[in-house]
Amino acid sequence: MTETQAQTKTRTPEFQVVAGALGSLRQDLLQDVFAYRPLPPLSGDGPLLRKLPAHVREKLVWTPHALVLGAALICVLLGMARASEESILGVVPAIPVALTLVRPVAAFWGSMAGTVVVAAAGGVWPWGASSLWGHLVVLVVLAARTRPRLAAWAWALTLLLGLLLEGASPNLASSTAGPMFVVSALALLVVTLFQIRREARREVSEAEREVTVQRTVTAVERDRRTLLEERTTIARELHDVVAHHMSVVAIQAEAAPYRVENPPPELAQAFVTIRENAVAALTELRRVLGVVRAEDQDAPDAPQPTLARLDRLLDNVREAGLETEKTVTGAVRELPRGVELSAYRIVQEALSNTLRHAPGATASVEIGYVLGGLGVRVVNGPPTGPVEASPGAGHGITGMRERITMLSGEMTAGATEEGGYEVAVFIPVPRAPESAEPAEPAEKAGSGDVAEKAGSAGGAGKAAA
Repeated sequence: MTETQAQTKTRTPEFQVVAGALGSLRQDLLQDVFAYRPLPPLSGDGPLLRKLPAHVREKLVWTPHALVLGAALICVLLGMARASEESILGVVPAIPVALTLVRPVAAFWGSMAGTVVVAAAGGVWPWGASSLWGHLVVLVVLAARTRPRLAAWAWALTLLLGLLLEGASPNLASSTAGPMFVVSALALLVVTLFQIRREARREVSEAEREVTVQRTVTAVERDRRTLLEERTTIARELHDVVAHHMSVVAIQAEAAPYRVENPPPELAQAFVTIRENAVAALTELRRVLGVVRAEDQDAPDAPQPTLARLDRLLDNVREAGLETEKTVTGAVRELPRGVELSAYRIVQEALSNTLRHAPGATASVEIGYVLGGLGVRVVNGPPTGPVEASPGAGHGITGMRERITMLSGEMTAGATEEGGYEVAVFIPVPRAPESAEPAEPAEKAGSGDVAEKAGSAGGAGKAAA
């Protein structure tokens, strides 16, 4: 153990308290005494200044400076009110008052020195009218511009100076130390309470600002997470749809050479290449998009729903208490599976929102098959029962827009004049070229090995999917 550590360990708690107090005194009133600290103007966005015209507000922001200079002028006037030979004494306490505008700590020490000078020059002992007013203003400005601890030290040093001057006073009956101590203590107490209240309000304002920022960040992150979850769901569904089509391509490419007797080698090689590319595409698809199934790899595979299963969905919501009717216009035809899947999910989400946010309402589902695509419209009436707070995050519309954006469609969603809600989407579907007549089944190709090879190709495609 070193000598310094031994001395620190043997110090008493009282000694440490006194050392800490003297250290704070040295830090507050002795370090950087002449540091340049100009008094800033008032903030122009205060509750009172905000109501005034701009040209008036620009002048009123300098009100604290005018008040301090006015207090310095009062010191001079109080000195001039005395005999003419003592009127110059009013200038001495006025100088520290004006100095508080730029160097408040130096102004305090200057006021202490000025008090001694004025008292020694024959003024009222120890504080005359001008010196008492000037020192009181210096203490108030110092407390308003610094920490409460520094104001306490300034008042303690003022008390010490008053006691020393009283001890040297030839006439204790006319001493003004008592009124100075009482008035300065009350003034510093008021200013300190105001400072503490202002600091507390500032901290509360900063805390509210931080909470607002945190809520905004949380909302943005929640929206982003919802978008990612919805896109992951869409990717899972499209993975199944694309994998199914690629599996069909692989099977048909495997079975095609057996449908023609003695096919040319070039044709057979072309079908082999098509099958290899299809299987490779399935493998890459599983590697890239299959990662979205990482959380439910053990979940059983199920076919993705299409508009053909819409009646079953409507039956389910009717059992849940939602009266629903369906209207189909146009010539019903088979659409790409991604389009039918998205249309089904949009109807499903719209009806779920109706159940959640419009209890007792009725809903109508309209499906329109047009030349350029598919139109879907879901409208519900106003709720007839009490609407309870929903535990959901309210991102169903976001998921619908994600699906429509993916398919380059259009969507509108909003309240109706009757008090209900309407969701209308249009999904463009390019017109498919006329396909050739379907090929005969593999069993009719004239070879017993055809079905066997088609089955093996289907197994490979399903495994790759």
